Amino acid sequence: MRKQELIHLHSLLAQVQNHYEADTGSDVDQDEYRTLGVKPTSIHKSKTDHKDAVFALAGGLTDDMMQRSDEPLTLTAD
Repeated sequence: MRKQELIHLHSLLAQVQNHYEADTGSDVDQDEYRTLGVKPTSIHKSKTDHKDAVFALAGGLTDDMMQRSDEPLTLTAD
């Protein structure tokens, strides 16, 4: 995957997190992601940095989703 594609995926996952938090009313624990200091807009960061950020972001989201798997999920339509 190219760096540009990783940055795009990084941006999409950040948007997914924003929508997920809005729909569930909770904050996803993203300590590992924040520690990396790489945001989707950090285009000067390396491909490896963005790859690590994508994995950390996805991991935080899936961990939260798994914790809520017993709760009914209600999605809102925009």
